[in-house]
Amino acid sequence: MNALGRHILVEFYNCSPELMNDVVHIENSMVAAAETAGATVINSTFHHFSPYGVSGVVVIQESHLAIHTWPEYGYAAVDLFTCGDSVDPWVSYNYLKDAFEASHGSAMECRRGQLNLLKRNDFNLESLRDVSPRPEEKIGTITRDVWFTERDENIALSLKHTGDQLYKKDSPYQRVEVYETFAYGNLLTLDGMVMCTQKDEYVYHEMITHVPMFSNPKAKRALVIGGGDGGTVRELLRYEQLEEVTLVEIDELVIEACKLHLPETAVSFANPRLNLLIEDGIKYIKECENERYDLIIVDSADPVGPGEGLFTAEFYSEVYRCLTKDGIMITQSESPRFNSAVFVEIYDTYKKIFGAEKVHCYLAAIPTYPTGTWSFSYSSKGEAHPLKFDVNAAAAFSKAQGLKYYNEDIHMAAFALPNFVKELLNSKPGEVTDEYSAEPTA
Repeated sequence: MNALGRHILVEFYNCSPELMNDVVHIENSMVAAAETAGATVINSTFHHFSPYGVSGVVVIQESHLAIHTWPEYGYAAVDLFTCGDSVDPWVSYNYLKDAFEASHGSAMECRRGQLNLLKRNDFNLESLRDVSPRPEEKIGTITRDVWFTERDENIALSLKHTGDQLYKKDSPYQRVEVYETFAYGNLLTLDGMVMCTQKDEYVYHEMITHVPMFSNPKAKRALVIGGGDGGTVRELLRYEQLEEVTLVEIDELVIEACKLHLPETAVSFANPRLNLLIEDGIKYIKECENERYDLIIVDSADPVGPGEGLFTAEFYSEVYRCLTKDGIMITQSESPRFNSAVFVEIYDTYKKIFGAEKVHCYLAAIPTYPTGTWSFSYSSKGEAHPLKFDVNAAAAFSKAQGLKYYNEDIHMAAFALPNFVKELLNSKPGEVTDEYSAEPTA
């Protein structure tokens, strides 16, 4: 060959859209394509983006293979660059065409570093030679960097995982996936959005349950809408006073995935006090008898997909009807910084149903949720107030149960709100349209 390297620019068309969004399949295929061509793989780094698309590169001793996919078009742009004569990039091309189920592809080959245009430098190259590997290196070991990324057009969260997807199934409602991440343990995602991780799930689940339970110590019956990961009912079932806990989850695959791969959250599904129902929470609330529950927790995902109907005035009015006269409704109420417009809208709805003086907001720090600051709503039908609770009992309970986040001080501090959150709570729908600013833009 009269050049230093061969560079093939590839386009694959009519690929499987599902495969073009599968970071694990793409990473495995790219590594296999390199090895099949005779290359020595050094490193692989791949990112999956939300809602869809994969970018990545396989670094080989002979150069690299790179890719970016557009699942919505069934299209992949691939870059194959090999140096020397030992690796044939066209072998990788044919391998990837089959792996991506492309109907056809096009490619253009460039010869890089034409030898007749190059002049060897008389610099002492031996001084640059890497004589021996560094002590921490293991010869022949491939370093893998495979990333899950949840993003929108403004911010992103990336978590590095092992490259092996623990769970992936499509239900009639959503795609349920579990990844094994290095920093946060197993990660549950629904339609590409982070739901919970093994390392920080306790923050969300402790705060959504213990705050209302200590301000309503006479509660006997509790209802959870959503929450198929099991963390919320795990925390509720710590209370012997609760005679019945009902969990209504629309998607049984969420429960299945968490039983298999997040057993710490799914630990209480066999508890005899748990009434587990696989059905639509909206339908259940409509058919529920008046004043049945002392506590109703709406443990829903974001207001998209199967949880979208849980964010309506009609639904919250039905919840109000189902609460006892001293009952409490708790919801996760989004990030006030990231979802400002939604935050304002749902609190305005709560106030119209429960009364402004009966609705309170409290915060918690959850690292894997957008902005790290997450909010919860506390709406009381009767005289219950979130800051009227037995401080000593909360302290003793937190210690006895070995809680990781909630205690009596956190309970009180969570209701101390930053000024920008107070301003949002005093706003009206339509006044705040910029999700990244607390200032009205209307």
